[in-house]
Formats: sequence, structure tokens, C-alpha cells
Amino acid sequence: MYSSKSINRRSFLISMGGLTVSQLLIGCGNNQQTQINIQLLKGSIPAQVADQFHKKLEKQVPVKFAPIAQIQESFKQLQTWQQPPDKQDTGWGRFIPFRQSQAPQLANFMTLGDYWLKTAIEQQLIQPLEPTKFKHWSSLDARWQQLVTRNDQGFPDPQGKVWAAPYRWGGTVIVYNQEKFRELGWIPQDWSDLWRKELRSQFSLLNEPREVIGLVLKKLGLSYNTADLKTVPQLESELKTLNQQVKFYGSTTYLEPLIIGDTWLAVGWSSDIVPILNRYPQLRMVVPRSGTAIWSDLWVSPKGATQNDFSAQWIDFCWESKIVEQISLQTKSNSPIVSNLKSANVPSAFASLLLNSQEVFAKSEFLLPLSAETNQQYEQLFAQMKA
Repeated sequence: MYSSKSINRRSFLISMGGLTVSQLLIGCGNNQQTQINIQLLKGSIPAQVADQFHKKLEKQVPVKFAPIAQIQESFKQLQTWQQPPDKQDTGWGRFIPFRQSQAPQLANFMTLGDYWLKTAIEQQLIQPLEPTKFKHWSSLDARWQQLVTRNDQGFPDPQGKVWAAPYRWGGTVIVYNQEKFRELGWIPQDWSDLWRKELRSQFSLLNEPREVIGLVLKKLGLSYNTADLKTVPQLESELKTLNQQVKFYGSTTYLEPLIIGDTWLAVGWSSDIVPILNRYPQLRMVVPRSGTAIWSDLWVSPKGATQNDFSAQWIDFCWESKIVEQISLQTKSNSPIVSNLKSANVPSAFASLLLNSQEVFAKSEFLLPLSAETNQQYEQLFAQMKA
């Protein structure tokens, strides 16, 4: 999928809202009790949603919500959990003689981005889920089911197992300075606008081969997941022209130049952009009309973790219509479950992302894993483009 630099898509201006430590520990109990442990990306689940889940449980089961700041921390935690116990202890405890190694307490479910799913499956860090336990599984669009149904190498496979449960999504979007475009007399609507002469040296692109080459493919009416770039004869010339337009490439601090006025526009991930829009009213976000690349946050179960009936309720809870609406409105992200948000409840700055979610989803694509040979094509062409 993305290059290794894609892990930074959550690293800039992480939302400070959401769950606090005092809100995370709900209930108490001992190790003999059934306990639900959820490790989640900070800001991706509102605190009141966690409270409502605990209240809804038929039995008062202790629930622990532990926040993580960035998705890559989840992946590293998954790797740590699968190491032998003696290698996990990096503190003074490892020097205590005759100490018995204890198995780590695994989360029942944890947040993982779809970018990491292939590697997590391949490295045997997570275990398959049982979709028959989820009453709302059938409510998911077939494309969501296909995204998380994969073989043991992590590639989509209709005969594979279900490895994850999606709970929110966003996409690659355009964010622009309204004041600058008011002077131009038009506003950006689609990828093709990046080729307009007025924007030369006025915008930034993500430093990601799949994203940049993908948006050009989309402009040409093709797929982000095109397997053989050699079959697109006009691609190189389009990329060359686009490169002449770009001021710089960046995947982490690409928003600062836009905020201070050094650029007029940036292409970036909605998860980076959404948190800053309220603070900088001169900025506006738009989802390209022809479609975009979708990222998704998923629930996965670490290998060896308990999957009981109570923990399974968490997945279904996140797919309930009222909860879907709360997550969407408060985290400014879309849900894999179709919801009917009222326009009056959606701030205008987020309207293109939230109110048109089904239209956006229909035209957009997941960045699916490609073969090593195809990935090399993307990387080589991207390097050639910037040379």
C-alpha cells in the first residue's frame, strides 16, 4: 500500500480531545473476572460513546479503554505482544532471579489502520474474527467486507478469513486558502485543477508514490490500484507536468506552509486536516469530485486475545445507527455503516466529507496491497518524476 512514510499520516496535530485517563478505566475487578480491554486511537471514539457502551452491557463487566497517540504504536504493540515474555521486559524486572515470566495482557480489540493490515496478517500478529457474532456485519457494504477478507499473505481474497472490523474512514482531500482563491475567482473541485497555470508553485503534494501517481490515474479515469503502469502511455507526461506545478512534497509538516500563507493549497489526509479547520477559518476542505483514496480505521484482535460474547458486543455497538452518528459528528469522519446525517448538524467546513459520504465512497478506492513488482514500478516512476 503506502510507502513506509505513510505511517506519519496521524503524526501532525493529533486531536487533544476525546478520552482522558480518568475516563478510560471504567469499573474495577480482578484477573478472575471477564474483562474487556480496548486499545483505541486517541480522538477516534468520543468519551461518551465509551460510557454508553459500559452502561449498555447486560452484565457489569469491567471495561478498560487505553488510548494510543498514533496508529504505528498499535502495530509496534502487536509485535511486542508476540515476542517471548523474557524479551518483552526491558525494565529492572528482567534482573530478578527465579522470576516467572508472565503472559502479557492482550487487548481484546485495538485500532489498526488498513495500511497495516497486510503486514499484521503476514507476521501473524492478529487473529481472524468471526463475523457471525456480529449482527450488523450484513449491513456493511460488500466493499467493506472485501477489504477485510484476506488470505494468510494479507491480500484480498473472497475465500479468505475476516481479519478486521472497520469503524470509521476518511480520505485524501484538497485543503485550500479561501482568501487566495477568492482573488482567483474559482475554488478547487477536482484533481484536474492542480494542473491550472494559476497554481504553479502554490501547492504541496504528499510524498507518497501511491497517492501522487494514484491521483493522476484518477484524473485519467483509471484506478488507484492499476497493476501495470506501463499500460498507461500518457502517465509519464501527466506526472512531468504536475511536478512542474508542485512547490514541494511532504507527508508530515505539509500544513504549516498553508497556514502561514506560503502555499495556497495542499493535498493531504483528512485525519490531519480535520483537527485544524476550526482553528483556521480561512482554510476549507474539499473531496475531489472524481473520487479519492480512502483510509480506514479498523478493529483487530491480537493473536491469542480472548474473543468473548461481551467483547464482540463492542464491534456491534460501534455499528449501531445512533453511535455511528455520534462518532461521525464528533470525530468528523465517516462510518462504514450508512447513516443519514442532517445537514443542520454538520459544520459547513466538513460538509463535502460527511454529507456526501456515500457518493464519495462510490467514486473512491481503498489503496489495496500490490505485488512487489508493481510497488517497484510506482516507486521508480515517482523518483523519476521528481528527479
